[in-house]
Amino acid sequence: MKIFLDTANLESIRKFNDMGLLDGITTNPSLMSKEEGNPKAAMEEITKIIQGDVSLEVVSTDYSGMMEEGRRLREYGNNVVVKVPMTPDGLKACKSLSSEGIPVNVTLIFSPNQALLAAKSGAKYVSPFIGRLDDIGQDGMGLIKDIEEIFSNYDFGTEILVASIRHPVHVIDAAKIGADVVTLPPAVLEKMLHHPLTKIGLDNFLSDWEKLKQKNPDTKI
Repeated sequence: MKIFLDTANLESIRKFNDMGLLDGITTNPSLMSKEEGNPKAAMEEITKIIQGDVSLEVVSTDYSGMMEEGRRLREYGNNVVVKVPMTPDGLKACKSLSSEGIPVNVTLIFSPNQALLAAKSGAKYVSPFIGRLDDIGQDGMGLIKDIEEIFSNYDFGTEILVASIRHPVHVIDAAKIGADVVTLPPAVLEKMLHHPLTKIGLDNFLSDWEKLKQKNPDTKI
């Protein structure tokens, strides 16, 4: 399963990319607004840091505006995936951009029907928002299961990009189902790195090594 980071924060992107963990990035206008500086410069830098796909989102809601913005966003790099909303105009733009060789991520997916239609429109990725469904008492992970089952029956070539991840358990559940990608806030990826027993074990190893060195001062590794 591929891991994307859901952020426009350059420090976080560099940090986790240097660990070899990132296969891509997803951004949106809300994430861009949280960061200081010029969004144009940020997008340029992100596409340089990351070798994998970088989803950059349009802000227009009409077809012509999405097409204009999508083509412009693609100029930031060949790894740019244009993110469009799950609307009639969004699907129309998805089909047109895809036919031009510009990959598309259809976002704000909340039902299997929407995912199916986005796949038929040529989307490279569909982004179901599981956390937002959980927030209103619906089964977000159940949506991923349904989409995975539907896509497995056909040769769409569309990848399931699980979004709105709230905690590490969401990641494991998505991986068990067989989702292609999860996109995580930096805080969730940070939590995945740690376990209390890892720290206890490391502390014990270091303590025992210090004792050994006291008895054998010339010992080195």
